[in-house]
Amino acid sequence: MIDIVEQESIEDSDELYEHHRIVVDKGQALLRIDKFLMDRLPNVTRNKLQGAIRSESVQVNQRPVKVSYKVKPLDMITITLANPPRDTDIVPEDIPLDIIYEDEELLLVNKPAGMVVHPAYNNWTGTLVNALTYYLQNLPTTRNGEGRPGLVHRIDKDTSGLLVIAKSEYSMAFLAKQFFHHTIERTYYALVWGVPKQEQGTIIGNVGRSAKDRRVMAVYPDGEYGKHAVTHYKVLRSFKYVSLVQCNLETGRTHQIRAHMKHLGHPLFSDATYGGDKILQGMPVGSYKTFVENAFRLMPRQALHAKSLGFKHPVTKEAIHFDSELPADFQSVLEKWALYENQ
Repeated sequence: MIDIVEQESIEDSDELYEHHRIVVDKGQALLRIDKFLMDRLPNVTRNKLQGAIRSESVQVNQRPVKVSYKVKPLDMITITLANPPRDTDIVPEDIPLDIIYEDEELLLVNKPAGMVVHPAYNNWTGTLVNALTYYLQNLPTTRNGEGRPGLVHRIDKDTSGLLVIAKSEYSMAFLAKQFFHHTIERTYYALVWGVPKQEQGTIIGNVGRSAKDRRVMAVYPDGEYGKHAVTHYKVLRSFKYVSLVQCNLETGRTHQIRAHMKHLGHPLFSDATYGGDKILQGMPVGSYKTFVENAFRLMPRQALHAKSLGFKHPVTKEAIHFDSELPADFQSVLEKWALYENQ
């Protein structure tokens, strides 16, 4: 992880530390260096990269370059900063876990909203992985041990709900295969703005990072950009201005439900990233405005909960299914909307 965003606050130092060394592939087409690095370094903005290039923190073949430089095959790109690279060792932390099920091979946890799944930039501690490494030892890893103990999937920080953790290498591979072949049953509950025209349907559209804002995922026609994504949805109940929707994932892309529902014209309630933290239905005045703002305060995060998981057990090969209750904030907001509709 490269902490370019921290560079401006570091005290003066004569010593520099190498954070990244990248050798460009033989088949790489000519591409501006800032665009090339944006694809290689997550969570770094283009402005920060350009600043690092101008300050000569980024060098190609041991020489500084301009922002307009186009990388060529076999170029060696180094990034050096005044701060040393962060130690990526995961620190076990005694954080309470809401355990739904556990046996010799599996662990099912109900993740609360606000908890990051695994350590990353700005969230090195307090994550689910920190809690898991304390609760369990010798968890398997993926991606050459990059710090994702036992995890075969994840959910966003402010999404609540079920996650399955593998406790052995065999179970890790067995579960990962089910996710790869889309045979895992994953059901989410979402509160969205408006009422979909069709009570149920399927959203098909590639999900990829927006060209305007890399923190946001956008939906593109299949085959153009991004990764193939399929979401099946069904309206469970409408409250005139919002609807409770069940979403079943066929694929599991980053922000898939959030991006797909916005693409359908129904952003998730209170989802600041995708515009759902504004009053999108009804006149934003008077008592209605006050009511919605109170609901936002009650649930200051996207109204999304990973409600159930179904899969084959790694050892018994039997189909097993787990369900969870909606968390208190989600349930309270639903009750408020139901009361408002009745009044």
